[in-house]
Amino acid sequence: MEYIDHVMDLGDALNIPEFTIKDRPILDPNMEGAKLELLHRQFADILLQLSTLQLPKIGSLVQIDDFTWEVTRRPLSYNPNELVRLGTLPRLELPMRNETFESSSSYFNRLADLHVDHLIHQQNDAIDSADDCRRRYVARMLFRKLAREGRFTESSTNLGPFNIWCDDLRPSNILINEDLQIVAVVDWEFTYVAPVEFSQSPPWSLLLEQLEYWPDGIEAWTKVYELRFQIFLKVLLEQEDVAIDRGILKEEQRLSGPMQQSWENGDFWVTYAARKSFAFDAVFWKKIDGRFFGHGTSNEDERWKERLDLLTDDEKANMKRLVEKKMETRTRVLAWEPDEIDLKIVS
Repeated sequence: MEYIDHVMDLGDALNIPEFTIKDRPILDPNMEGAKLELLHRQFADILLQLSTLQLPKIGSLVQIDDFTWEVTRRPLSYNPNELVRLGTLPRLELPMRNETFESSSSYFNRLADLHVDHLIHQQNDAIDSADDCRRRYVARMLFRKLAREGRFTESSTNLGPFNIWCDDLRPSNILINEDLQIVAVVDWEFTYVAPVEFSQSPPWSLLLEQLEYWPDGIEAWTKVYELRFQIFLKVLLEQEDVAIDRGILKEEQRLSGPMQQSWENGDFWVTYAARKSFAFDAVFWKKIDGRFFGHGTSNEDERWKERLDLLTDDEKANMKRLVEKKMETRTRVLAWEPDEIDLKIVS
């Protein structure tokens, strides 16, 4: 790729000024409102442009000729790549190379299965105790149950068309010049056609830092994000109005309404948990379980015990086998392609 003339990336412009490359990024709380809106406005335009690119299947694009692209490969997404790289997930557990998805619900089902596969195969640091393993297992069974029941999708959009989506579209991959104008967006390798719910979910990157790494926890992240999201939503709505006036966006293609609904009804947490295996457990128990199954009487760490009645007899038996196997293999030497654990225990 040729060098693109720029002075910094969007993350640098939004970050706390005195932070260094060694510090985790956090949106500058003292940033001038006009500057923040200028940068948000351009980011909103990028999201709007991507959301108007629609295709009939979920998966990765393959170039057929100079003018034609088709969805013929599995989604090249960031999370499965990290599961193989860091979570000791065997590559054979990924979707087949030529596997595409005809519906959003089928893709959510596949993501739910990946969470289960991750728990089965991740070695050493996967669990802290037998109860921790049970808690993680119950969360994945319930999430998969919801996915299989179609609870994460709407019938009006389930069969497409679907939107272009990039898992790695974040401020550090957006280059700007000295006038704070975006000149390029780079690192598109994790780009694919995804469920509409992904595009309609508010961008987590408004605070720069992912919620699972926020210093004071998810609830603190949520409180700060709510304030910043309202600023972004205002700017997004204004950019939609401009695009509609110019004839490059249709009224029904607005993102502001669906994004606000996603945040208010909790769909944001579903799509985040579906796409991020290493944040799954915290997000599920804090934000998803109570929404679908009631808040219960136990604290968050013990609530899994109240949910055991929601599991089938086979799932309970499989949990017992998984816990025994996990406790036996907690400290074994890592393998590049682990295959010792019985892969049928949670099928």
